[in-house]
Amino acid sequence: MNFDRLAAFYPWLETVCDGGVMQRCRTAFLPRTGQCQRALILGEGPGKFLTALLRQQPELHVTCVELSAVMIEQTRQRLRQAGLAASRVTFHQMDALDWTPPAEKFDMVATHFFLDCFRPDQLELLVPRLAASTTPDACWLLADFRVPERGWTRWRARVLLALLYAFFKTTTALSASRLTPPEPLLARAGFRLVDRRLASFGFAHSDLWQRTAS
Repeated sequence: MNFDRLAAFYPWLETVCDGGVMQRCRTAFLPRTGQCQRALILGEGPGKFLTALLRQQPELHVTCVELSAVMIEQTRQRLRQAGLAASRVTFHQMDALDWTPPAEKFDMVATHFFLDCFRPDQLELLVPRLAASTTPDACWLLADFRVPERGWTRWRARVLLALLYAFFKTTTALSASRLTPPEPLLARAGFRLVDRRLASFGFAHSDLWQRTAS
């Protein structure tokens, strides 16, 4: 899976296709993360969320795991243009499945339109590993696609997802071919859903999960 081929026009593609829905989903719960000090972001892409996060929280340090070297360079450029210090971000250019996170370090995790890139067996490994890297009071921000339960919005979502997976599988060698809801894995890892907001007729959602005492 490699997004380098799409990196040059991915921001334009996102804006044209969704009219800003994805970024609104990413930033929906930013105001509720003000106490966080060490954040982990996976699959950041061209840096839209990271820029908004650093603007809002000037003392935060971020670890960013991103496979695409081109996306990382775009993120660095975006930070420079915004006048934000790149020294506040530690980048790891690698596959999240190959990265071993430190234990109990992060009080915030963000996976925006990222977990949908993985097969069920990969998520079974990835989510517990990431959860083990969080503090007892950590929050987990998650934005992704979903399939509504009924009606025309369900059929619309299924068609759109089929098109998206076909496109990204061809252009990036995406390993997943269908959407795997991560909620059971997050709950099993000790997180509970605190709040959820829907967008695009229920096709996209923003979640705020909070780690609970075991």
